[in-house]
Amino acid sequence: MALMTWTAEQYGTKVGFADDEHKDIFALLNKLYDEATSGADRSQIGDSLDALIACVVDHFAHEEKEMEAKSYADLVKHKEEHDKLINTCAGLQKKFHAGEAEVTDDVGQMVKGWLDSHIPTHDFAYTETLNS
Repeated sequence: MALMTWTAEQYGTKVGFADDEHKDIFALLNKLYDEATSGADRSQIGDSLDALIACVVDHFAHEEKEMEAKSYADLVKHKEEHDKLINTCAGLQKKFHAGEAEVTDDVGQMVKGWLDSHIPTHDFAYTETLNS
């Protein structure tokens, strides 16, 4: 069962690349969550975790590049939010691959909570600037 479903009403920024990349992130998160909560093979979970984190890192870099190109006023604050999540994810990734952590329902809920907060609060704020 999907942890998150992307809808334009709830998550649409009206910025084409961002919405497309958010959909990809949701799909990868749902895949990882399904694997982790259904007892999939650890190597499969690790591959999905790596794919999700790589996608998020690429998306954040793309978003920040576009915000910088348009002189988005809140870029520094926005990047700080990105960096916090990346650091959290990188820590989990390192511990997971060292056998010191698992991807659990709590991990999925944490990422879901972050996206539920970040997209409507921070990403919606850049819509006008990035579409100008």
